[in-house]
Amino acid sequence: MTTTVPLLSREQISRLPERAREVVEYRKSGLSLNHIQGCPLDCAYCIRHTYGLWDQRQPRALMTDAQAVEELVNHRYFQPHITPVQLFNRATDPFLPNVRPHTFTVLEDLDKHELRNHVLVITRHQMKADDIDRLNRLRHVKVTLLFTYSGIENRDIEPYPSHVAAESLKLMSAPKKRRYRTVLYWRPLVPGLNDYPAHLDRAYELSKHADATVFTGLFYRDQIADYYKANKLPEPYDETARRKIVPETLERRVLSAFAGCGSLFRKTSCAVSFAHGEPDYNGHYGVRELCDICPLAQLDLCKSAHRSPSAGQVLEVGSSLPEASGLVVVDITERAAVVAGLAEEQPRYYLQHALGFQVHDVRHPHRDRRHGRAEIGWKEPKQDD
Repeated sequence: MTTTVPLLSREQISRLPERAREVVEYRKSGLSLNHIQGCPLDCAYCIRHTYGLWDQRQPRALMTDAQAVEELVNHRYFQPHITPVQLFNRATDPFLPNVRPHTFTVLEDLDKHELRNHVLVITRHQMKADDIDRLNRLRHVKVTLLFTYSGIENRDIEPYPSHVAAESLKLMSAPKKRRYRTVLYWRPLVPGLNDYPAHLDRAYELSKHADATVFTGLFYRDQIADYYKANKLPEPYDETARRKIVPETLERRVLSAFAGCGSLFRKTSCAVSFAHGEPDYNGHYGVRELCDICPLAQLDLCKSAHRSPSAGQVLEVGSSLPEASGLVVVDITERAAVVAGLAEEQPRYYLQHALGFQVHDVRHPHRDRRHGRAEIGWKEPKQDD
């Protein structure tokens, strides 16, 4: 018998933290659907800390799957066939035993809409051979399974072992003919914790099974740092940051270990797009220092799709969003459109996906060689041209 998660009452939902009640939310690489929340895997660095959901270990639903899909496809940020979607990536794992049925129900519902959007499903849990056939029955949505793998051996920080994700990646990557794609989501990399030569070697060997590999660092927000301190966990950094932390020396070692790999990327959207044989839907091509590890064929593909919008086009796309009523285009270069006046971060992602071009907020400049990452661990940051 298939077990699903309990549905919360309106009264129970009203008692949740405000951000936890937001079912559809933009989170960088896609529009995130999170009507199921709660996870028992207890990774110390989990983003649930920042949503007031850390203590919620048992998955619960805020609405039915059908209601959630309708809320997603009718959301003002959703653009059919364009907007990348992320499923259950904020507050649970999509392949927990009682969440798994909901994951497939949502995927199949989106597929019935004949949507061709990218759908990213991020997991560290065990997958099954039956999942291959069920995913292959999807005809329209472009599904990518991203297997979160860190190699962290400290069970106080990551109780659920990384080898489970490694075996799931191998299983799901094995079929020669499959409609979905697989990505080794190598994260979080933390200096002194999981960056020793043996860790890098194991990740390199594992990458051979995936369609692409993306590496990234740790989100070390204030709430996560407070949890580390309260539980006497080894603190990875002396300060926190709003962006992921990938120190310069760590990146160099990763690139050295993966020299000649041909499928390693710095950005999730780059890995996903490469795996599907498409240009990057986030338009990173203009930020050329990101592309110096990309395969030449992928560079050509991204170059062919790279079009700098006019200021008028940026304003026109933003005109439908109340959060962008104060939108001002500060500058447009080959790298990005720099804007001001956005009330929050989410409409920037909407603009970016609608235009297929990088959009940066003037308040948060993107620095040379660490585009979109924290400044911790880098020398003398200088602003992009």
